[in-house]
Amino acid sequence: MGVRMSDEQDETRSAASLTASVLDEEAARQAAQIARSKEVLFADDMLPGVGSEEMTLREGLKKGGPFTFGTLLVLNSLDELEAAAVRILGPEIGETFNISDGAVTAIGGAGLIFFLLGGGPLGYLADRVRRGPLVAIASTIFAVFSFLTGMAVNAFMFFWTRVFVGVSRANTVTVHPSLLADTYPIAIRGRMYATNSGVGRVFDAMGPVLAGGIAVTAGGVEGWRWAYLLLGIPVGIAAVFAFFIPEPERGQWEKKDVLGHSFGVDMEEIPISVGAAFNRIWRIDTIRNMTMGLVAIGFALFPLGSLQAFFLDEEFGLDPLQRGWATFPTGLLIVLALPWLGRKFDQTFRVAPDRALRLIGMLLIPVGVLVPLQYSMPNIWLFVLIGTITGTFLGAAFSMIQPSIQPVLPYRLRGMGGAIVLFFIAALGGLGGILISAFLQDQWGERFAASIIPIFLMPIGGYNILKSSRSVRRDLSLVVEELQEEQAYFDLVAAGSEVPAMQVKHIDFSYGQVQVLFDVSFEVKKGECLALLGTNGAGKSTILRVISGLETPERGVVRYHGRAATFAAPETRAALGIQMLPGGKGVWPNLTIGDNLDVGAYQYRNDPADVARRKAHVLELFPALQDRLDERAGDLSGGQQQMLALARIMLHEPDLLIIDELSLGLAPTVVQDLLTHIDRLRNAGQTMIIVEQSLNVALAISDRAIFLEKGQVRFEGSAQELAERDDLARAVFLGKEGG
Repeated sequence: MGVRMSDEQDETRSAASLTASVLDEEAARQAAQIARSKEVLFADDMLPGVGSEEMTLREGLKKGGPFTFGTLLVLNSLDELEAAAVRILGPEIGETFNISDGAVTAIGGAGLIFFLLGGGPLGYLADRVRRGPLVAIASTIFAVFSFLTGMAVNAFMFFWTRVFVGVSRANTVTVHPSLLADTYPIAIRGRMYATNSGVGRVFDAMGPVLAGGIAVTAGGVEGWRWAYLLLGIPVGIAAVFAFFIPEPERGQWEKKDVLGHSFGVDMEEIPISVGAAFNRIWRIDTIRNMTMGLVAIGFALFPLGSLQAFFLDEEFGLDPLQRGWATFPTGLLIVLALPWLGRKFDQTFRVAPDRALRLIGMLLIPVGVLVPLQYSMPNIWLFVLIGTITGTFLGAAFSMIQPSIQPVLPYRLRGMGGAIVLFFIAALGGLGGILISAFLQDQWGERFAASIIPIFLMPIGGYNILKSSRSVRRDLSLVVEELQEEQAYFDLVAAGSEVPAMQVKHIDFSYGQVQVLFDVSFEVKKGECLALLGTNGAGKSTILRVISGLETPERGVVRYHGRAATFAAPETRAALGIQMLPGGKGVWPNLTIGDNLDVGAYQYRNDPADVARRKAHVLELFPALQDRLDERAGDLSGGQQQMLALARIMLHEPDLLIIDELSLGLAPTVVQDLLTHIDRLRNAGQTMIIVEQSLNVALAISDRAIFLEKGQVRFEGSAQELAERDDLARAVFLGKEGG
């Protein structure tokens, strides 16, 4: 009995010890991952915009030429002028169409929402086409639908004209910032965006005065129409000049700041997919935290413009022109504050970029108190005074958002980066804020609706922006790493060296909070067969998914024949010749062998002759399938099914063939038969990456081998060299399936 109890106690202690070891190892892994996520890869003086020489605004604008800045400044200012009109004319618009105050607020807010949602397609185009003509076309559409707003015959038509105005106006927050960042030096971005924002705020403040003046002059309830009929005209005129904006080299100033020079041309790249762009951008900590802060702020602030117009009308009895004058001082004070703030931002960013971002958060937090305080004022003079202070804090903070976002975005994704940030603000912050505020307005009035939300959400928004400052150095260092990788590629080409068929550099990847790839780098030469080996969970299959486009890394670059492919869609890569045979079952068992091949060739169906040629070619490669085309695929042995799956992939005549777990679950004799086919492809010059769990198989088919362990490359060299490394070879033999 005593012996039995002792055995049970030993087993309990052993289990407890094993559990403790597992928990300790997991805690150590998490600690190492957190430390790595905060690691700054380069010294501050290597980060873009940090430690650079001071430059005057005039000197910076001269380097990029004043035409681009001047044209975009005029267009942005005129857009602000027209957009401000709906805020001040809401009561008259509601009376014309016989709709409630809340409905006018919702329509006005919907226009603003579509202004931000329009950033998606415009941001997508901004990363692909010449941006000057894109600005010109969007601004022309803006002018046309602004005119049609004044012609609206009912609330439904008014709603849709504001939707199209909003969508087209979105170019000012996606295309404009991208174009300005690539045209002018980093050292002046704070002052440049502050000037652009400051002048825009002046026109934003003038808009209500001008729109109200036009409405009062025209007279009558429908005098508001003339404001829209007239204010879109100058936008249409200015849009013509945008066609002549020169297209700058993308990312040229980051290249000059980090590398000392630009390349003079945009590097050729495979088209970027929206999904990959989103995945990459959302994993930039600075962008993610700042976006969540702006969502909370947008929820609080989006409806305030329309609410203010109704409040001034009902509480103080102001007509449109008087309402315009009541909001005008905000623009004047911002103009006085922004030049100093822009200079302060640039100076701070050069020394400590994290402090520059903290400045934004500190400006926003007090607004949560100032807005309710403003709406509690007993007279119009105090209302205007507090509103002017509030508007100055907001205008100052928002003018600094773009110079904070642009440096940490990969320069190829500037348009999409701005669009993604704005989408979240609109979809989560703006839409929610507008719907709730419209309800609160109709139920309890403008004062309650305008006061209650900012109290809770403005501090949350400010805190998240403060939080974003902690990661800005790390994110800037990743930009440096990507630029240095581009330089290495240019050096390779300049030296006349062979460009690899596939390169992966500095790849980090995580599933949620669990990082599985750490700084993975290797390349595959044309005509080479590379074996990828490693223990269970080493990250072998994950790196294949990154190469094929099924996953997007949070760090690093993928190149295909020298072209950047990091953000290309899987179908785009497949069309270019990257084909992957995944591990496990790769056939449709209920279809015949012939039908499996027909399905594999489906995308070529419009050219029957090409389909026949491709099928004849694979049947020549795999003659065992020739006489069995009518047999059910599910009746084949495991090895024969794997052969059929490989034949189906070869229908696409891949340039790079990727095979995940060739020998998975197959008998050695079957594997040997498959190796004969692989060897035939290898001798024909087929470029291949093969994930394999068997070192013997890897030795038989590969020219070179990579060994992964816990997501890191532990060995790179010939398969024979790997076999001579007892520690690694033993890990391969003892490792289990998967990875």
